[in-house]
Amino acid sequence: MKKELQIFTFNDLLQHFPYRHIDKTEVKKIKDITPATEYIQVAGKVISCETIGEKRSKRLVAEITDGTGTLELTWFQGISWVEKNIRIGELLLVFGKLSFFMGRPQITHPETEVYTAEKSEGKAFLEPIYPTTEKLKVRGLNGRQIGKLVYTLTGLLGEKDLPENLPDPVIHSLQLTTRYQASIHIHFPPDAGCYEKALDRLKFEELFLAQVRLGLIRGNRHRYAKGIVFTQVGNLFNSFYEKHLPFALTGAQKRVLKEIRHDTARGHQMNRLLQGDVGSGKTIVALLSMLLAADNGYQSCMMAPTEILAQQHYTGIKSLLKDMPVEIALLTGSTKKAQRKDILNKTADATLQILIGTHALIEDKVQFNRLGFAVVDEQHRFGVAQRAKLWEKSNVPPHVLVMTATPIPRTLAMTAYGDLDYSIMDELPPGRQPITTVHRYESARSQVMDFIKNEIKKGRQAYIIFPLIEESDKLDYENLMKGYENVKAYFPEPAYWISMVHGKMSNEQKEANMQRFLQNDTQIMVSTTVIEVGVNVPNASVMVIESTEKFGLSQLHQLRGRVGRGSEKSYCILLSGNKLTADARERLKMMCATNDGFAIAEKDLELRGPGDIEGTKQSGMLNFKLASIVKDKHMVDLAKQLAEDLLNEDPDLVSAVNLKLKTFLQQQKGQTLWSKIS
Repeated sequence: MKKELQIFTFNDLLQHFPYRHIDKTEVKKIKDITPATEYIQVAGKVISCETIGEKRSKRLVAEITDGTGTLELTWFQGISWVEKNIRIGELLLVFGKLSFFMGRPQITHPETEVYTAEKSEGKAFLEPIYPTTEKLKVRGLNGRQIGKLVYTLTGLLGEKDLPENLPDPVIHSLQLTTRYQASIHIHFPPDAGCYEKALDRLKFEELFLAQVRLGLIRGNRHRYAKGIVFTQVGNLFNSFYEKHLPFALTGAQKRVLKEIRHDTARGHQMNRLLQGDVGSGKTIVALLSMLLAADNGYQSCMMAPTEILAQQHYTGIKSLLKDMPVEIALLTGSTKKAQRKDILNKTADATLQILIGTHALIEDKVQFNRLGFAVVDEQHRFGVAQRAKLWEKSNVPPHVLVMTATPIPRTLAMTAYGDLDYSIMDELPPGRQPITTVHRYESARSQVMDFIKNEIKKGRQAYIIFPLIEESDKLDYENLMKGYENVKAYFPEPAYWISMVHGKMSNEQKEANMQRFLQNDTQIMVSTTVIEVGVNVPNASVMVIESTEKFGLSQLHQLRGRVGRGSEKSYCILLSGNKLTADARERLKMMCATNDGFAIAEKDLELRGPGDIEGTKQSGMLNFKLASIVKDKHMVDLAKQLAEDLLNEDPDLVSAVNLKLKTFLQQQKGQTLWSKIS
């Protein structure tokens, strides 16, 4: 039970909730059965019982009557045991799922017991059905046995064992049932109405407590996490902003810079999540923030998950800063030894102001003299421990800006990242044209290839992306090579030149092929999803994604973001097989309908649930047993608002009305509730 269902204590058992209930509160009449009846409980006299057929077709068929009609009962297994226990003329209470054969109602493998006077009115509650496992079933611990354990446990509990944990004003304003009542009725409700009230109470409790916990973490960080103070906006920031900025900032970029400026000036460590759609200009915001740090005498670093992305950030930022007195370097796994030594020395003596790199930045040998600002790009690719190592590079923790180009639905952001301050950039820089997205079946391949040829004639370039089918690297490679040969058949050399990038290549090879495409030496890039983030080729105007049905929505949106980065009209073509699941069809329809990453992220959350969205699992705040941040969105909003109001009034939960909430949270923190189940 411990290993299979993670039930270690009586509290765990109480929180092992049923996934549905069956109604045994009434004994119905056989005449009331209709084709719409799913489950039924009836009482009737056995009027016949015989074994029919032989070997595999052998079955036991009994018939009961309650005077209003007859009902057939059938068993295919355990026949000899059932035969011994069913007697003609005996009155049975029967429960099961109905089916119809030749228009007659029947129940296969019904639950039966001898009918007595006490059972004449059925059970006093809806009977719970619990999740279990095959291993436990073999050992006799099926859903019904778990139900008996829970029933025994709830019989031993009184209100003092489940004291209230929510403040009275919250309970009264929402008219919630008590915690004790909800904990009993979620398992054994007298009727459907009581169950709904219990479910609402416990869902709200989960969401509200999560928001209060996150609010306390955020509040403590705001009040007590000492931070470096950036006292001024100096020459570097102003000079870049006035003379070297390649385009006017959007309203969203200006708003986020204002938030960062406010955070870094108040003496508390900044911990801000910046989420913005592909191409919304997050890198410029990060660069301006790093210049702000340099103006105040501090170093900055920027950590990216791949060498390709780190190299791209370095090339882009170095180009933007070419006329400015700012020392910048790139540190990755493939940095040469002599160069690495020079970078480490400059980092240690603070002559280097900006260091861009991969995981290499968190190695122990990398020692900053005055690290004041840290940027983590595509933060979902890094674990919590990796990010923490970066914060430890300074005695006073640096200000932290974590960035993601995977738009996070608002509901998910407020739940998974509620302990961070977060900013949203929802505007694209001026001059960008929306990408036209179309879905084409495999049968239209030649037309798609002709379209690419026309774009290349105009001087443009194209990506053709193949999926990673995680089961096998070898299979991925074979699929890619087969696809590459097919592309070459449509685009023969020397009329066309093709680059290829995949995971089995060395970093040098990848970089060389990327550079050839970037410099327009090759017109087509054939790749796996290794180019999902960070590749910036403004001249590329066509993105063809092969076997699109194998991709998730967020990944499709990320890939599409590789085109449309220049001023020319761009296209994304989703190629798929002819047979599509309903989900795949829904995904492709959504991709064609909108370029809005936040709308796509909401749809992705709806289709796949929060567990599949990158990076959220490590948050630990999504392990709700009952609440769903998709289906209970209104409740998420309500819980967040009430938690915020409560913490604004009483940030340390010291008022009398909030003491039981504080006590409960302290009990939960690292403590086992009640005794262990041995």
